[in-house]
Amino acid sequence: MPETDVWDLVVVGGGSAGLVASKTAAGLGARVLLIERDRLGGDCLWTGCVPSKALIAAAHSVSTARESARFGMEVSDSPADFGAIMASIHRAMDTIAPTDSPEALEAEGVNILLGNAVFTSPRSLTVDGADVHFRQAVIATGSAPAVPAIPGIETVSVLTSDNFWEVPGLPRRLVVLGGGPIGCELGQAMARLGSRVTIVQRGARILPKEEPRASNIIHDSMLRDGVTIRTGRTATEVRSTDGLSGQLCLDDGTWIEFDRIVAAVGREPRTGGLDLHHAGVKTGGDGYLAVDQRLRTANPRIWAAGDATGMPKFTHTAGVNGSIAATNAILGLRRSVENRAIPRVTFTSPEVAAVGLQPATADPGRHRVVTWEHTHSDRAVTESDTDGFTQIVVDRSGRILGGTVVGPRAGETIGELTLAVKRTLSTSALAGTTHPYPTFNDPLWNAAVSDVRQRLKGGPVGAAIRMLVRVRRFVVSRRDRGSPVGSGCESRR
Repeated sequence: MPETDVWDLVVVGGGSAGLVASKTAAGLGARVLLIERDRLGGDCLWTGCVPSKALIAAAHSVSTARESARFGMEVSDSPADFGAIMASIHRAMDTIAPTDSPEALEAEGVNILLGNAVFTSPRSLTVDGADVHFRQAVIATGSAPAVPAIPGIETVSVLTSDNFWEVPGLPRRLVVLGGGPIGCELGQAMARLGSRVTIVQRGARILPKEEPRASNIIHDSMLRDGVTIRTGRTATEVRSTDGLSGQLCLDDGTWIEFDRIVAAVGREPRTGGLDLHHAGVKTGGDGYLAVDQRLRTANPRIWAAGDATGMPKFTHTAGVNGSIAATNAILGLRRSVENRAIPRVTFTSPEVAAVGLQPATADPGRHRVVTWEHTHSDRAVTESDTDGFTQIVVDRSGRILGGTVVGPRAGETIGELTLAVKRTLSTSALAGTTHPYPTFNDPLWNAAVSDVRQRLKGGPVGAAIRMLVRVRRFVVSRRDRGSPVGSGCESRR
């Protein structure tokens, strides 16, 4: 660590929010120190986005091979090599890691210090005994998987999204606690690779934050992949004699045998051990950092971004908010977070993507829901994957307020829909934009076209169009009969 009396910005945490905050501030000319206690890259690189998507890709390849009969082909149904798959997952992480390496950050002007940060005053902290003083700071310490308090769960080594990537072999029987995005992604992928998976979901349906129809489509898809789904059930006891395998008891008296158990029931903030009270930083009752819309904490010199704030726990949200926190701190700006247009994607098969106002919460008196079934999507038909749908929510003027996409590559389509929500674009703007054909993005365009056509049928605009059609019909008919119409060049012809 270079010697300096006071850093312009100290960033605590080297995940997505911390990395973006550090690079943003350094790019503005600030003297920046990034403190990380483990390894740069955070959950996204090492335990979240990258490894999970690599696992899903491998599982998709296996599933596609097994389903090749629908295209008239026969492929060997040999078991997946789980060791080779895990090796490919780690190769993916290692390939991406240099982007977030100390060398890469130092090249952008960011100074790195590895160790545990502990605040000692509103403008200072220590890192393993070394004193650090700052003018501004950003806390970006992220979150960690929560493990439910079930009697007996301490007798078994519970897998989470943190340590799942070190499993040496494919578990024959896998129990997943939680039917949210992480539980569904891991559960479906592991079932496709050959595990007998049981998902235990306390609520009435999996993916409870998504549209009910989207949840039902994923439920049925997972059943076809061999996943057993127990909704409306609570785990009441865990028994294990070897620390790995055992039995899980549900509240209806059912016992489920497992070789490994995964907890995917939510996350908790990583704010312990920072001694935040010395810094004058407050947390809520749930432990998340209390921040205003500009991401400032109770200490006006300390800001926060990412999962530790309790805001939507997505890598893209963390990155954007890290940039906001850094520019507000260094430049004294008053930028606020934008929560209206935050997209989310669950990378199951099919994918579920959503942004903005959803059909289930739309007001029928003020909003319209336009649906385009993927049975009418030519690309979906060619790939024999027509279970999905695209829905958009629009207001009376045709402005797009949100929507849901269920289908292959839904996560790619949601980008355009997010832009439409962010910029309050109308369905006319989407319908009037040329889109490539055929793609899985077609249903969004078709939904926009459908809404425009529907709006043109009624109201003053529709009446004017119908009048123009009648006038044009009259003019052309007169011309066809040889009667001169109009004046000038047209009448002389």
